[in-house]
Amino acid sequence: MFVIIVGGGRTGSHLAELLVQEGHAVKVIDDRPEILERLRQEMPAEAVVAGDGSDPNVLEAVGIKRAQVLAAVTAEDEANLVATSLARFEFNVPRVIARVNDPKNAWMFTAEMGVDVALNNADILAKLIVEEMSLGDMMIMLKIRRGKYSLVEEKIYPGAHAVGQTIKDLPLPPNCIISGILRYGEMVLPRGITVLEEGDEILALVDEPARLELARLLGRPTEA
Repeated sequence: MFVIIVGGGRTGSHLAELLVQEGHAVKVIDDRPEILERLRQEMPAEAVVAGDGSDPNVLEAVGIKRAQVLAAVTAEDEANLVATSLARFEFNVPRVIARVNDPKNAWMFTAEMGVDVALNNADILAKLIVEEMSLGDMMIMLKIRRGKYSLVEEKIYPGAHAVGQTIKDLPLPPNCIISGILRYGEMVLPRGITVLEEGDEILALVDEPARLELARLLGRPTEA
């Protein structure tokens, strides 16, 4: 896969490093001398491009017409939007990802502006903090479909509503599928007749309402 990264700061350089390690072809574009100097010390020279990533001539010169992905991760929202719009509407890049620096600008990072996925760092961090405060021991392992669904893990609390119940008798909410049970270090494949025990670690695929209800079933019995 050929990926173009606009912005060689810490986010861009770390992303590039991960992609290179996985064997992907990468070009990182930046126009700041100090950033370019650091990038050339950290990455293969051919992966570093000096220039303005919101300039269509620069993008065309690095081969954007054959890129599968463009990720605009500069510290300036305006520059990221220009790069993503060019990538989608000028060069027809199949997958376009953008970093949102100011949450107030998140409304602009839409498909109409060429953005497939908008990563709002402040919003993600804030939601993670809220989740940690409200969901106790439940851990979100993976977000799916832009956060619409989550793969979660939670250990069944002593005295929880789920203790001693079979999966088929547990009043699971809609859009909740128990996909695995870790018990004494071993994986138990869930069946309808599987009886849940205190201390079981439940793996489940859920949407947001189901996640909250599952936390209630597996958590402290006094929790709402």
